[in-house]
Amino acid sequence: MSTTCTDATTIDTTIDTTIDTTIDTVVYDFGNVLIGWDPYGPYAGRPRADVEAFFAAVDFDAVNHAADAGTPYAVLLDRIARTHPDHVDDLRHYVDHYDKSLTGPVDGSAELVHELKDLGLRLYGLTNWQAETFYAAEPAAPAIGLMDDVIVSGREGMAKPDRRMFELVVERFGVDPARAVFVDDKPVNVDAARGVGFHGIVFTDTPALRQELRTLGLPVT
Repeated sequence: MSTTCTDATTIDTTIDTTIDTTIDTVVYDFGNVLIGWDPYGPYAGRPRADVEAFFAAVDFDAVNHAADAGTPYAVLLDRIARTHPDHVDDLRHYVDHYDKSLTGPVDGSAELVHELKDLGLRLYGLTNWQAETFYAAEPAAPAIGLMDDVIVSGREGMAKPDRRMFELVVERFGVDPARAVFVDDKPVNVDAARGVGFHGIVFTDTPALRQELRTLGLPVT
């Protein structure tokens, strides 16, 4: 059986051009975007194979993420003491010489941050970083000091790609994700930001970032 609709409904497909989607905010990850990070740096002079064996034995990526998410190093050292007592001193060495893991500003990053600042954009940091070692960030990459504010994961007790980190940016700083760009070197974090409505850019190098920002309408050189 077929029916015929005699009361047609008109659907309004007009686009609301009053909505301003101009980018006014850039949210930066720091590690390997603004500042180089090399976890092997504190172990300079040791055979790399020995350091790799330590990293593998304790699952250094997991340890590092736990520290980023707010677990104090004292707690992590206690855990390693119970599970891998022969590597406690190796982890303690990393903590004591953390500043040597920072290799300085990523090429071209400081110039771009200054340019974005001069354009009047709001600049924020959203970084996975241990609360205990964040003191070393700005001295190693002074452009970090140009951020209007920074959210440090270790201080919040959670870390990217947890979507709550991106929601916190929105809530704490009054950011409209539709008018904000999030830049990170890890695709999983960029995907999480996009899930909250941010424009997301996976960082590879500064010239490529400049091109991506131009594509979004920002008049960077």
